[in-house]
Amino acid sequence: MTSNSSADKFGSSGHHSQILAALPHAHQVIEVREQAKSAWAEAFQVRILDSQGLEHKYFMKTSYGHHGREALRGEFEGTSAIHAITPEFCPRPIAWGTFTSQPDTHFYLCKYFEFAEGIPSPSPFCEKLARLHSRSCGLVDNFGFHCTTYNGDLPQDNTWCPSWEQFFSRGMRHVLRVRETRAGPNPELEALLPNLFDKVIPRLLRALESDGRKIKPSLIHGDLWYGNASVIRKTGDPVIYDPACFWAHNEYELGNWHPERNRFGKEFYQEYHRHIPKSDPVEDYDDRNVLYGLRFNLHAATLFPDKVEFLELVLRTLRYLTEKYQMNAE
Repeated sequence: MTSNSSADKFGSSGHHSQILAALPHAHQVIEVREQAKSAWAEAFQVRILDSQGLEHKYFMKTSYGHHGREALRGEFEGTSAIHAITPEFCPRPIAWGTFTSQPDTHFYLCKYFEFAEGIPSPSPFCEKLARLHSRSCGLVDNFGFHCTTYNGDLPQDNTWCPSWEQFFSRGMRHVLRVRETRAGPNPELEALLPNLFDKVIPRLLRALESDGRKIKPSLIHGDLWYGNASVIRKTGDPVIYDPACFWAHNEYELGNWHPERNRFGKEFYQEYHRHIPKSDPVEDYDDRNVLYGLRFNLHAATLFPDKVEFLELVLRTLRYLTEKYQMNAE
């Protein structure tokens, strides 16, 4: 079968046979049309006919090399975990794998949705997000995930750990190592890091697991910015996709809303906490959010090392946290 579209990038019979094998009741591939492209992946709409001659659409993402393969595996496993808990909140994952006729090219397939313009409304979106976090809370005993998941082309260290403070610290150190490998050392950043790990993180995160308090891991999306959340045009329901999942303190998810570029403002925080209260100690909440936001800014500085504004956000946040908690510690 050859595609009837000049835009069909995966028009070979070998590619089509693998797509057909992965999709339920698929009989014929009509078209594989490119929809978007980033520095590390490409997105396609796949149109097929079933055995009754009815047309169906699916979403396919492709990537390349070892990291591309592991990123798509992580996306499949993360989406599967979300779908198992809140199936109405994400596209149904179908398959992932490697094209046998192109061993360096990998794919991920899921249900396709037509999206409306704009971001979801705070109330239904935050209700569903809180449902994901609350339903998953305590289903596992440790923080982490059973495979590596990726923010873009940035692998996360998801090694299981019983302590949230230790897990968060280890994850931060891992991202910092990747950033330095890609962008080189930064003297000011290096000078601020000892206080971050010796004073700020213990002060803000150890309190969550002290004096009888305990954090139970929740499944988080892990990269929940406005580009990974939409509204289904047909139903008006919010949906999330492209996760970087692991089991975490639920408030970590909201750290990605702290940078203003991500367009989830105060009303989203307020709606979320209508369903799940802020963790104790509540008086640390704002600075915990700043600390969690620091990691997401560090992700941006690692993904885009040529954009100095992202590293400046990291440095600005580090200055604030280290000056405040160094002074308090003394």
